[in-house]
Amino acid sequence: MGEKRIGQGGFVDAFMAPGVGANRRLERIDALLKWYRFEKLLKPLRSDVGRPGYPALSMFKALLLQQWYGLSDPGLEEALLDRLSFRRFCGFSLDDATPDETTFVRFRSAVGEAGIAEKLFAEVNRQLDKNGVILKAGTLVDASLVAMAVKRPPPGEGTQSDKDPDAGLAKRQGQEDFFGYKAHIGVDLGSDLVRTAVLTSANINGSTVADALICGDEKAVYADKAYESKERRRRLKEAGIKDRIMHRGHKHQKDGLPRRQQVRNRLIAPIRANVERVFGLMKRSYGYRQARYRGLVRNQAQLHLMCIAINLRRAETLLAP
Repeated sequence: MGEKRIGQGGFVDAFMAPGVGANRRLERIDALLKWYRFEKLLKPLRSDVGRPGYPALSMFKALLLQQWYGLSDPGLEEALLDRLSFRRFCGFSLDDATPDETTFVRFRSAVGEAGIAEKLFAEVNRQLDKNGVILKAGTLVDASLVAMAVKRPPPGEGTQSDKDPDAGLAKRQGQEDFFGYKAHIGVDLGSDLVRTAVLTSANINGSTVADALICGDEKAVYADKAYESKERRRRLKEAGIKDRIMHRGHKHQKDGLPRRQQVRNRLIAPIRANVERVFGLMKRSYGYRQARYRGLVRNQAQLHLMCIAINLRRAETLLAP
């Protein structure tokens, strides 16, 4: 089934006064990227989004608006009907029909199931790298727990939820056990751009995912002591990447860490801690204390869409005159 023809400019648009419905920030973000490259990545979804289908690029840009403005699917439908700047960003003229909430649900699910969200994220970062905003001075590696979208099972009733089997139970020493997911990210030192992102169930140890967060072109990798591994340190050395992973004590060290390792840890800690700013932004501004959906596939796509939104907002700030 074919796509709707949109964005041609209708009768009403011709009589709009200059500047009406302007949103300078959205306009700057729109100018950051070569969007035709995303059309190619989204091409497999063209027949899956509406009757007839709305252009996949317009749908993708609408999902970015949803991230930036904290909108539900019904709220996104309403905003596209109401806000001129949103319509322009997505390529809809005033005469165009816009998608309903069900269309957004289907499209987002299709993006997740096709594994396209990760490719979109990679393409955004590729273009931002060409713009010179990814510094590669270091990658800050860390993880954060994210509650699942449904109510957790009562304590003592197993380690898996019937309502969301992909969510896991994380045991936390001295704290209540946690049911949900774990977001693992690699953040570019100095720019705060997210370069890598992986979602797992909450019971997966962060160290097992760490190597997937290292890009290979950074000058250093910063991480706390939970990521310490002789093999990881060896691989970083072989790759010519500076090892800035903190040391942890071992049971055979009766007097604790040697002084030089304690000093090293103190020097690394404040740099590594910058990753917490990104997690704080995710949870404070993007509502990421709790997953939006059920299942790993949909929530992984959500994580990549959120990281795209964060990076575009951050890049727009970094490149602003």
